[in-house]
Amino acid sequence: MNVATPEVGQRAEPRTYGPITSETIVRYSAASGDLNPMHYDKDFAQQAGYPTVFSQGMNSAALLGSFLSDWFEPAWIRRFGVRFRELVWPGDLLECSGEVVAVAAVEGGSAVTVELRLRRQSGETALEGSADLFVPESAASTS
Repeated sequence: MNVATPEVGQRAEPRTYGPITSETIVRYSAASGDLNPMHYDKDFAQQAGYPTVFSQGMNSAALLGSFLSDWFEPAWIRRFGVRFRELVWPGDLLECSGEVVAVAAVEGGSAVTVELRLRRQSGETALEGSADLFVPESAASTS
């Protein structure tokens, strides 16, 4: 799905992840070292006022980052940032989408900005993101 000649308005093919499971959340806790019990202990989460455990925000960011690096060559990514909007719960299906919003010619290639979004099946945006990329001129000649 890599894009060698990006244009404003170009969209990535959306990708769906999930459903997110409690097991997925626990595995991410172990892999990331995020051992906050709200992510794996239902009673603890409920005592804190949540209906159940919920996924780590950084897990959602990792999904969006993976989506981005499948869309564009990872070496082209110069900045990737996210803003957390909604919690992700067990059972959620998550859809990643992205759009090129700016392209400017710079020495040796193009400076590209993309906007990214991760939505829950309800349509709510769980995560907004953006990235700045440098697409080298040589990429167009090899595509």
